[in-house]
This record gives sequence, structure tokens and C-alpha cells, in this order.
Amino acid sequence: MASTASRLRVTEKDDITRIEFVDRNILDEANIQRIGEEISEIVDAQSHPKLLINFSNVDHLSSAALGTLITINNKIRSKDGQMRLVNIDPQIYEVFVITKLNKLFQIHDTIEDGVASFT
Repeated sequence: MASTASRLRVTEKDDITRIEFVDRNILDEANIQRIGEEISEIVDAQSHPKLLINFSNVDHLSSAALGTLITINNKIRSKDGQMRLVNIDPQIYEVFVITKLNKLFQIHDTIEDGVASFT
């Protein structure tokens, strides 16, 4: 089975898994599904996952990508874990506000603020 290249850059630091997107536009359904699978594997491998998802490279995000984030968030919470979103472009953040997802997710301006918010 041929494996597709990862759509994520993943690093571990101080008990926190930091995830950064390779793609500027997260719009393609197949890529979104692959991203969801990759993050799910990370969450499954941890007992109390702490994920910091960095959107600094992302210019566009589809509604399917938002749905995937909700699914991942639910999975993390079911394991008593935490997820933070950081460096979201102001136009993308508007979508979070309109959909009220800014109430569901903890969103921070910087990686440092996101890291500091973990308990």
C-alpha cells in the first residue's frame, strides 16, 4: 500500500503535540480526510492528548475542515485531553465567529499564549 505524504508537520515539546499544516489551502476533501486521520492517530496514541494546532501557514479553510476539527476536538475531550488553535488568519477567524466555533475552541493569537493556556 502506497502511503501519501503527510499534510502535517508534527513536533513534540513539553508534553504538547504541535501540529502545523503543510498546505496553505485546506479545501480538498481527500486532504481534509487524510489530515483528520493523521491527527486521529496522534490522539489515539496518547492517554491525555494535548494538541496545539498552528494555522500560521493557512490562507483558506473549507467547512469540511471545520467539521474535521470538531470531530477531533470531541475525540480529544473524550480522552480528557485539550486542544488549542493558534495563529489563525483574521479572515478565517471571522468564519469561526460566524459559526460560533470560537466558543467551542480555545483560540490564541500566538504559540506562546496557546502553550501557556494548557492546564
